Amino acid sequence: MTGREPRVVSPVVRGSGAIIVHQALAEAVPGYDLVPYHARWEYFPVFLPLLTHREADLVHCTPEYAAFAALADKPLVVTFHNYVLDDFMRRYSTFVQRLHYRTDLLWAYRRSVTRASAIVAVSEFTAGLVRQHLSPELPVHVIRNGVDAARFHPEQGDLPRKNIRVLFSGNPCLRKGADLLAEIADRLAPNITICVTGGLRGGLSSVRRDNIELMGKIPYAEMPGLYRSVDMLLMPTVREGLSLAVLEAMASGLPVVATNCSSLPEQIDHGQGGFLCEPGDVDDFAGRVNQLAADAELRRETGAYNRARLEQEFTLDQMLDGYRHLFRQVV
Repeated sequence: MTGREPRVVSPVVRGSGAIIVHQALAEAVPGYDLVPYHARWEYFPVFLPLLTHREADLVHCTPEYAAFAALADKPLVVTFHNYVLDDFMRRYSTFVQRLHYRTDLLWAYRRSVTRASAIVAVSEFTAGLVRQHLSPELPVHVIRNGVDAARFHPEQGDLPRKNIRVLFSGNPCLRKGADLLAEIADRLAPNITICVTGGLRGGLSSVRRDNIELMGKIPYAEMPGLYRSVDMLLMPTVREGLSLAVLEAMASGLPVVATNCSSLPEQIDHGQGGFLCEPGDVDDFAGRVNQLAADAELRRETGAYNRARLEQEFTLDQMLDGYRHLFRQVV
């Protein structure tokens, strides 16, 4: 091992936000082998070892089926990109999801953390949930997500717009607050449009309003340009591990209107980088969007604050250094 980076194999399901982080590691860390797999593999987890390589020094993956993907004689690093098995999330989950969370997925999480050589969470909030729900004795390392501040950057020059574009980017589910979009849209000024992407798993075809633009699934390579074409990010989500969409918006010099819950207060300073609203409060969400839309100087100031904070606390290099150090420690 002396003089080289550990060889890492990382099986991660396609269509998850986690794959963005693992892809960044694969692009920057020598010897890091990302193995994307279809979600249907998780119906047959005993076959997941077929995705890993015996020549690896360690396995790094998410906790869902990490214990199955692990190699018997190699260390296992498990990263919690989010946590949704606690009682609070029951109201935002379908019956099938609740059953899945309370049975086989909870079993898989417990088995994974027992098997793990190191456990990572992407925020202090997520680390707290893991300890609270699985075991208070778990040693959880916090390595926060980071984004490439050169790739995601503000639009050059002042481009004041009469028509304001608000971005909602995420998978269409209750957890992301997609069900609130129509009510928020009904309360917005006439010059405001909510631009809705489909996230990594498809679109929101059921949302119909004249001031909601359904953009469908946007390739990740086109996201930096999309952020530069909008005026703010709307995140009415109720649970985020550490939101990549928020970090990308911060890097792009955008204000953010988000929910005052989970890890979002670790990212957005209320009144300085945007606004934090109580969960489900559509009047507050709409009011804050209207406030920012009506004040170009406020948008500029809050966006610049977010960009500066990202450059200090949430850079890609900081995230990469955290994982590199941990991989060396574990091996």
